[in-house]
Amino acid sequence: MSAMLQENPAGLMTSRQELIASYQRIRDASAAICRPLNRDDYQIQSIAETSPPKWHLAHVTWFFETFVLQDFLPGYRPFNPAYGYLFNSYYQTVGKMHERARRGLLSRPTVEQVYHYRADVDKRMLDLLSGIDESRWQNMASRVILGLHHEQQHQELLYMDIKHNLWSNPERPAYLKRHRQDIERPCGLKWEQRQGGLVTIGLEAAGFAFDNERPRHNIWLEPHRLSSRLVSNAEYLDFIEDGGYKRPELWLSDGWSHILSHQWKSPLYWQKHENQWHEFTLYGLEMLNPAAPVAHVSYYEADAFAHWAGKRLPLEAELERKLLELPLKGHFSDSGVFHPQPGEGQFYGALWEWTASPYVAYPRFKPLPGSMGEYNGKFMCNQWVLRGGSCITQPDHIRPTYRNFFYPHDRWQFAGIRLAEDL
Repeated sequence: MSAMLQENPAGLMTSRQELIASYQRIRDASAAICRPLNRDDYQIQSIAETSPPKWHLAHVTWFFETFVLQDFLPGYRPFNPAYGYLFNSYYQTVGKMHERARRGLLSRPTVEQVYHYRADVDKRMLDLLSGIDESRWQNMASRVILGLHHEQQHQELLYMDIKHNLWSNPERPAYLKRHRQDIERPCGLKWEQRQGGLVTIGLEAAGFAFDNERPRHNIWLEPHRLSSRLVSNAEYLDFIEDGGYKRPELWLSDGWSHILSHQWKSPLYWQKHENQWHEFTLYGLEMLNPAAPVAHVSYYEADAFAHWAGKRLPLEAELERKLLELPLKGHFSDSGVFHPQPGEGQFYGALWEWTASPYVAYPRFKPLPGSMGEYNGKFMCNQWVLRGGSCITQPDHIRPTYRNFFYPHDRWQFAGIRLAEDL
């Protein structure tokens, strides 16, 4: 997922009451995501990229314990010293960590023990938030806000990982139940002409942001057009039926090698049964909705589709300039519908949108000092930027400047395709 928040940004102000309320709300939201699970579901890790839900719940708690309680509560002793090894993720400067691909082998601590860990840390955090003196408040508040946005990242990962874990079961069990979805026709594809020129991107305003969104800088854009909606399942099905997965001329070299070695023939979670396409969702296996945006495609697939359509993927700067013009409204997790829905003019929510921009540092970027800088700059290699958020993104966890990033073969995240073309 994306980078950590910039710590202690200029002008960051929040009241004690507001931060306490945010802490309780966001911590409760993680537990609510796991509420539909059975106890056995907490343990599953289907691939190296996913993590067991139990691990996510413990890791975000370890973050508050390690980077807030140990730094701001004098004499604090860890709840369990072994948890620093078990639930550290990538923080090499903090210490060693359990191998990521083997998190699913951790039957202990139990689910009950993890929830007890969360409760203990939450009590100590709320006591600290209520009692810390004003001279240390602002530095601690900045770190807590960082931790809350970190937890919201893991809430999205929880939805992603739960979906993949359940899909790996041949019975395709559902995470939730819903009424039968409506099958619609895709709306027509429209194009917006946009001017080029020297523009600025990146966050300039005071307040929190991930450090990879700064500094604000100039970039040149050529005149271009953006599509009014995401590519639909029906359009992607046309690509498949036209031999899209069999035509090497459409694919990047690495992409072609990848689909051959992994035998990809459709997006992740698509399944053909009795000559009818179905799609696995968090609601179980459903008939494919032709109007809905195609989801769970890799950068390789998005790029190949764009070539097939005679278009290209947008640059991240092109999308950011468009997002800056729009109200921050869309199909986010607060809708309670955890699958992308058809919609004209959706630029926020629904699906993260692949861009044609590699994930690299902005000009004059400097990583944060110490452990807080580990989660970002060192990942600026071999990954691609996605923009706009998705149907499992919290609405208060997205901005026009937000840069998500994944490897080009990744597709378990909620990612889709918007087309662009040069003028």
